[in-house]
Amino acid sequence: MTEHSTTAANANRLSDQELRAIDAYWRAANYLTIGQIYLLDNPLLREPLRLEHVKPRLLGHWGTSPGLSFIYTHLNRAIRLRDANMIYVCGPGHGGPAMVANTYLEGTYSEINPDISMDERGMRRLFRQFSFPRRDSQPCGSRRAGFDP
Repeated sequence: MTEHSTTAANANRLSDQELRAIDAYWRAANYLTIGQIYLLDNPLLREPLRLEHVKPRLLGHWGTSPGLSFIYTHLNRAIRLRDANMIYVCGPGHGGPAMVANTYLEGTYSEINPDISMDERGMRRLFRQFSFPRRDSQPCGSRRAGFDP
């Protein structure tokens, strides 16, 4: 390996601090996703989890969510690093809670939905609105984005 390629590889590596920050963001997005699917109350788990904190009817799937959040997290890094103009397009379906979780973490979701604040009260509302009777079952749908087909 030449010195140039070694230097280039080292320049593209994450520092330990960057790696910890990205990992923490990804874990937070995963928690927010799980909360939307499963939790009705106690969003910060300030008390031991009880049955009444869990939604009686679970809708949504966890399976695709960590991967979607992994991509979202690393694309955000690439966008900031390269000042890239980029958009993340994912298909409709079971990954909705992951996309909501990431936009909530970055603050965009609360800008569009000011009643879903970036605090415990807002998290409770975020969790309750997804897949719960008479609440938002399509968090990433066109109506959520401001379009009314």
